[in-house]
Amino acid sequence: MKLPKTTKKYCKFCKKHTEHAISVAKKRDRGSLKHGSLQRLEKRGSGKSGFGNKGKFSRGPVGKWKRSGAKTSKKTDLRFKCLICNKSSVQSSGIRAKKVIFE
Repeated sequence: MKLPKTTKKYCKFCKKHTEHAISVAKKRDRGSLKHGSLQRLEKRGSGKSGFGNKGKFSRGPVGKWKRSGAKTSKKTDLRFKCLICNKSSVQSSGIRAKKVIFE
């Protein structure tokens, strides 16, 4: 996906449309279980302690057929930095793209 290096966008800090520089941030993910899921498991009593698989922490069920694999592209995480006040805002929803190129 080709994007311009700068674009005009509404800045909520300046309260007007200004020129913004676009950059891509690295996606940081926590793994399969999010913080809330882990807390819920521990409150429920199953936790990570005890015997056996607990359904999530070891290998999955045997003989279960998996329908599809992982997606081939990641969602973009764009940051818009206002060139007047130097404050940055995050893209509201990502667009799937294999590669982001700035022109």
